[in-house]
Amino acid sequence: MNLFQKLFSSAPAVDLKSIIDEGAFLVDVRTAGEFAEGHVKGSVNIPVDKVRTQLAKFKNKKNIIVFCRSGGRSSQAKTILQQNGFNNVINGGTWNNINQFVK
Repeated sequence: MNLFQKLFSSAPAVDLKSIIDEGAFLVDVRTAGEFAEGHVKGSVNIPVDKVRTQLAKFKNKKNIIVFCRSGGRSSQAKTILQQNGFNNVINGGTWNNINQFVK
């Protein structure tokens, strides 16, 4: 995490690699077309505009990491999930950020 993120981030730092290694539910919230062009191995594609109708897929997951192209849609997805009672959601930012931790 760079200095600016540490200074201006309101969320505590999380160890994405450990959480991913423990089997986090990886959710790419980009469009199906974007997902088809490249995605994180083992991730599922649930576009942000479909998250509310796909809540059952998130149940009973220990940790959920949402991500997209820039971090904006994953922020929206995290908010939607939290509004629906999911407190184990991490905004992983970009799919390339998450991809670096996946084997």
